[in-house]
Amino acid sequence: MCFSASASFGAGVVLNVIGVATIKKTHHSPQLLFASIPFIFGVQQIAEGVLWLTLSNPDYVNIQKIGTYIYLFFAQMLWPMWVPLAILILEKKETRKNIQKVFVAAGLIVGVYMAYCLLNFHVEANIVGYHIKYFQDFPPSLRKYSITLYGLATIAPPFFSHIRRMWMLGTTVLISYIVTAIFYEHYILSVWCFFSSIISLSIYAIMVEISKTEQQKLVVAR
Repeated sequence: MCFSASASFGAGVVLNVIGVATIKKTHHSPQLLFASIPFIFGVQQIAEGVLWLTLSNPDYVNIQKIGTYIYLFFAQMLWPMWVPLAILILEKKETRKNIQKVFVAAGLIVGVYMAYCLLNFHVEANIVGYHIKYFQDFPPSLRKYSITLYGLATIAPPFFSHIRRMWMLGTTVLISYIVTAIFYEHYILSVWCFFSSIISLSIYAIMVEISKTEQQKLVVAR
């Protein structure tokens, strides 16, 4: 969360509550990957809450580094791989599965690239005003390609899913990214996650829809 430690911890708790409620809507283990997204969002927000508390105190420099890498692991490595894979697993139509596999491949490429950069280049988090800014000394020549693949992996998959309400997820992610890019260009990594609560609510709504569909199938089967 981009405003304060209390905002990050508060958001983390709310997201974990939404996450538990979403996971309870699952009927089959393949649904867990998708349903657990809000809960993971919560863990990510708590990690940034720790950063808020430690960045202003040089005595906690080691915790700062760990917190920075944990947050960036979620933001840059996990999500581009997790989101398309979670949606692919839910897909039942073969044609759409093939499309989703392309997004999974894009997410894997950018995820591995980000992992390489995090391990080999300097990264640093600093409080700038009311935001946390992440400084990353990654190769500028590949930046536009990594951004393109990241967007392809995290924004596009919901729009190609057969699940009726999945478009809600794609729309909320897309709008939140556009708003963040326009108004908080230098704090995208932190501020974009401000919208995680809205994104998580859309995931809960999707799982409610999936749960209803599963229950209806059971009734018909009887």
